[in-house]
Amino acid sequence: MKNDRTDAPPPGSERVYQGLGVAPGIALGTAWVSDDTAPSTPEYLIEPEAVAAELQRLKEAVAFAAKQLRKLKVKAQALPPAAAEELGYLLDARLQMLAGSRLIRTAEKLITELRLNAEAAVRATIAEISDGFSRMNDAYLAARGDDVREVGERLIRCLMATPYVALKHLPEGSILIAADLTPADTALLDPKLVLGFATEQGGKESHTAIMARSLGVPAILGIADLVTVLKTGDPIILDGHAGKLIVHPTPETRAQYEAGEAALKQERKRLSRLRDVPGVTLDGFTIGLNVNLELPRDLDGAHTVGAEGVGLLRTEFLYMNRDAAPDEDEQYEFLRAVIEGMDGRPVTVRTIDVGGDKLAPALREQIGEPLEESPNPALGVRGVRLSLAHPRLFDTQLAAILRAAAHGPIRILLPMISQISEVHAAREAVERVYKRLKRRKVPLPEKLPPLGVMIEVPGAALSADGLAAVSDFFAIGTNDLTMYTLAIDRGDERVAALYEPLHPAVLRLIQFTVEAGLRYRIPVSICGEIAGDPRFTPLLLGLGVRELSMSAPKLPSVKERVRALSLTEASRRARTIMDQADAKRIGELLDDFIANLGSHSV
Repeated sequence: MKNDRTDAPPPGSERVYQGLGVAPGIALGTAWVSDDTAPSTPEYLIEPEAVAAELQRLKEAVAFAAKQLRKLKVKAQALPPAAAEELGYLLDARLQMLAGSRLIRTAEKLITELRLNAEAAVRATIAEISDGFSRMNDAYLAARGDDVREVGERLIRCLMATPYVALKHLPEGSILIAADLTPADTALLDPKLVLGFATEQGGKESHTAIMARSLGVPAILGIADLVTVLKTGDPIILDGHAGKLIVHPTPETRAQYEAGEAALKQERKRLSRLRDVPGVTLDGFTIGLNVNLELPRDLDGAHTVGAEGVGLLRTEFLYMNRDAAPDEDEQYEFLRAVIEGMDGRPVTVRTIDVGGDKLAPALREQIGEPLEESPNPALGVRGVRLSLAHPRLFDTQLAAILRAAAHGPIRILLPMISQISEVHAAREAVERVYKRLKRRKVPLPEKLPPLGVMIEVPGAALSADGLAAVSDFFAIGTNDLTMYTLAIDRGDERVAALYEPLHPAVLRLIQFTVEAGLRYRIPVSICGEIAGDPRFTPLLLGLGVRELSMSAPKLPSVKERVRALSLTEASRRARTIMDQADAKRIGELLDDFIANLGSHSV
């Protein structure tokens, strides 16, 4: 990402750098620039008789790195519960990567066969694995390459006896500036001293970003050359909402952000009062407001905002960063923790949603056969297509879900559905696994969990009537639905500006799906990004949507919008909007409706 500067301002004047705002919040402080860069890796060939000694040196470095990680786990217990749990998961994953994983096995192979020194072997392995992750057509999974890179860098430091620069004794009021920051380093920052951080590397789905959000530390990632252009002591403002880093702010800019910081505190305090009030419109219609989750660590956030359930539980992460596939028991324990943590509120579990282009070694191991990469991964063997093609993979996950359903209400959501036959095949699989478990006298729910369809391709939306006849509920994934409808990859900056959820074609597909759900009397929810944006709330409700699922921090502002509008009026405006053929005009009509909403007190 390039620095957002049109000129080269003189030193000491205000400069603005644009990055990715990954953790919201505003920090006003001084820069503390870390020069803790990765060590230069030596590369040389070793003699044949030195191979055994080099392998032993790698083994000792692995043991020392594991010892460091275990010490970090002990220190993590002093963190707030949510952050401690998050860091525990991350460190466990890193320890697994040091235990005979692909990272270690490949490095050993390079030492043995190419006679590379251990540092160079690890560096080459990092590059190979990270490159594979970076080519994945999924931001969350692509960011897992950072995990491999972090473990590899730690291993290289152990091999070279290069210590880390301590980041826990920074001056009070510091904003940390670094080339990169590991999740462990992030977790161990003292929030009393460090107001926020910005790095040159990282993305929104990286574990460093997740950790920053868990700790509530404002953060920006992905600003190129940041370490070279800033100096320790530079006065800066970090805007984690907009992803802006302002260096040497003018008095006017500082005053503006100080006022904005005060307003944000007041807004958070006001929205926190909505936790225990229902999401009911002015004219008495109840809207279900749920959260999207990935890990049990997210449960605290769901409770804090008063979520009514989990509208989307992603399961892909269970297969990432590991060689051994999670067995039925491990998946069951994970699901049970989420279900019991929701205290009787419903949990919608999406079956694994990855494709052949982004199979972790664990998935390849469980499938038990090679799977060729698709020429176009977004249109290839992914989602339910992968599950149905590999019954062993699917049956293991279904068994875990059905066992977990004995502990609370659960729904099964099928991703990437495009054919009615896929729903039939999935339902047959659920029934088959249920009968097998029942014969084993495994505790199960009395009835099969509801089986739903994710509407994320235009073909599914246009076949919504047929799908509704064989499904128990719909969940509209507007991110992929918009991408497939408009033929736009949001990850391609050349066309990302054309990604428009208000495009009339996208809205008509949503409308078509909702109306099919109403005709067949099945629930319809939205779980894409627009569900968590209050701007879209009146339109989605006006189109007939009665359930929204989003990340926990976004729920209070959406609930406030729900409680401030009349569903009757929203439906009337939605009808006007659906007569339009231009996304810009649709946006104007929607914003005009919002501007005229009356305030509604809690």
